[in-house]
Amino acid sequence: MKIKWKQLIIAIIIPLAVGGISAFLTMKGMDNFDVINKPPLSPPKILFPVVWTILYIMMGLASYLVYNSKSVSRQTTSALFFYGLQLIFNFFWSIIFFNLQMYLTAFIWLIIMIALIVITIVKFYNINKLSGLLMLPYLIWCIFAAYLNFGIYLLK
Repeated sequence: MKIKWKQLIIAIIIPLAVGGISAFLTMKGMDNFDVINKPPLSPPKILFPVVWTILYIMMGLASYLVYNSKSVSRQTTSALFFYGLQLIFNFFWSIIFFNLQMYLTAFIWLIIMIALIVITIVKFYNINKLSGLLMLPYLIWCIFAAYLNFGIYLLK
């Protein structure tokens, strides 16, 4: 498959922009993260932007592979719809968690987001196996985030 560089760059920029704008909007709310009680296994704050950047790049690559697949267009449209929907949930989770400090609501939101990620992975995998696999670290990280989120809610 010949690489379509413009499409690849756009596909990677989309999730990076979602994460970047969300991080910008929650910058002040993230200060609270330093002082709240966190459950065991909570990583240092500096790790989050590094991990998220890698995950967003992998997500962008996965969406590029699906978008440029030879799959039936209805399948591709459905897969990319769920990808976009989970990105919207991703964007708003940070605002609910950091800015609004609504930890239980954020946890429920995250559970819905995880379900959307699973649907996206299955749909991506059915179109392009590598694209589905590229989304797995994101799923694992979000499950870990759910553990942290629920732990913070319980310790509040």
